[in-house]
Amino acid sequence: MGIVIWLVMGGLVGWIASMIMGTNAQQGIILNVVVGIVGALIGGWLIGPMLGAGSINEGITIMSFIVSLIGAIILLALVNLFQRRTKH
Repeated sequence: MGIVIWLVMGGLVGWIASMIMGTNAQQGIILNVVVGIVGALIGGWLIGPMLGAGSINEGITIMSFIVSLIGAIILLALVNLFQRRTKH
């Protein structure tokens, strides 16, 4: 059940992160969802313990959602940086 929660929440987080970063129209929905899922994993496993927030597996809370969103935004920024460098 935990993996399904990560996928659903990661997709939602990826979509919201792409809207915050202004890349929703530039990238496809698949990339946004994948970045969101991976960002949620990064946020839940790396950032969450540093901030004392639980992961989404422990229950969906505002803090776990924010931590996942932060992870997705960071990853989306890195993806955008990499894409810009390869275009030039």
